[in-house]
Amino acid sequence: MKVQSYLSFEGRCDEAIAFYKKALGAEVVQLMRYSDAPAGGPAGNPDAGCAGGMPGPDKVMHSVVRVGDTELMLSDGSCSGHAEFKGIMLSLTAHSDADARQWFDALADGGQVIQPLMPTFFTSNFGMLSDRFGVGWLMVVAPPAA
Repeated sequence: MKVQSYLSFEGRCDEAIAFYKKALGAEVVQLMRYSDAPAGGPAGNPDAGCAGGMPGPDKVMHSVVRVGDTELMLSDGSCSGHAEFKGIMLSLTAHSDADARQWFDALADGGQVIQPLMPTFFTSNFGMLSDRFGVGWLMVVAPPAA
């Protein structure tokens, strides 16, 4: 079994992909736009389209980006313009304090720091933030191998 995160950016998916490429070195593995869907909705069924109507053809219907060893799925969703990422955070484990600082600062650009990156009793650096899209992130440095 595999559990993956699927984030709906409600119309800002292209912007999010570009941001994560720059901030984290994310790589686009797959990208499908609504214009790539067959005519008449999924499987040719016009009644099987998106709730509330079909987003613009240039919007992202589905994408997969790889961040390190993890794949995240991203979409424009229904393009409501109001993405909400409540009650969930993505945890990013760095192998060094330098990597943690670089990624933390990059993700915090345009976002909000919840807890500054700092040493704790359980790791050399830990911090929390909400990025410019409202996605919550936990940053932790992996403890040294025993």
